[in-house]
Amino acid sequence: MSALVFDCDGVLADTERYGHLPAFNQTFVEFGLPVQWSVEEYGRRLKIGGGKERMASLLTPEFVAAAGLPTDPEAQAAEIATWHKRKTALYTEMVAAGRLPPRPGIRRVITAAQDAGWKLGVASTSAEASVHAILEYAVGAERAARFDVFLAGDCVPKKKPAPDIYLLALEQIGVPAAEVLVVEDSRNGLEAAEAAGLRCLVTVNGYTEKEDFSEAVLVVSSLGDPDGEPTTVIANRSAARPGAYVTLADLEACLAP
Repeated sequence: MSALVFDCDGVLADTERYGHLPAFNQTFVEFGLPVQWSVEEYGRRLKIGGGKERMASLLTPEFVAAAGLPTDPEAQAAEIATWHKRKTALYTEMVAAGRLPPRPGIRRVITAAQDAGWKLGVASTSAEASVHAILEYAVGAERAARFDVFLAGDCVPKKKPAPDIYLLALEQIGVPAAEVLVVEDSRNGLEAAEAAGLRCLVTVNGYTEKEDFSEAVLVVSSLGDPDGEPTTVIANRSAARPGAYVTLADLEACLAP
């Protein structure tokens, strides 16, 4: 039996630029914080795994003073938790409103894999509510409920590029590492999968297309769809030979010795 484990943001949907970034900025406005992240600045913040951790990176002494925030670490952590809860609610509203459509091929590949008896999982450092929302919107509630593993948020102490979340996914999914293919979109995610001993297919997006994916077995622009956006193969170190779109047979080939 084989398994697919998906990251969420940038993989299931192009969420970072069109979902998380505006949700962060709206949260900053609502809490009167003296910051707005540009597209470029948010790209730099994406090197930090986790939304609360990105918010915490704001807390320089100068920012704390300008925003009138407490200096006590526990009080700051409570502030960040409050901000992040509101940001998650804003993001979830965007998903429910259909503003973040699934990336090409996601619904097709997940349907094919489930129908073929593959085990499926999602492993994301984003908030659990956010990941649930985007997964259900991407594949429907019935398909989402059939996922064998669902990991999100603070389920592990160290976030990507640490391998913790993929080691936990591997433990829970009950499939040998050699039969598990991770689908990621970033260098951080690839490093996490590699460190866990798992092969990784990368679907790039505008934020990650120039990152180093040397260890990935296959790097594509997207999974593609027969009647939609075609796949562009960026790098291929597997036996897969995708045409206009990535098929389940291509994913099987990515796991070939």
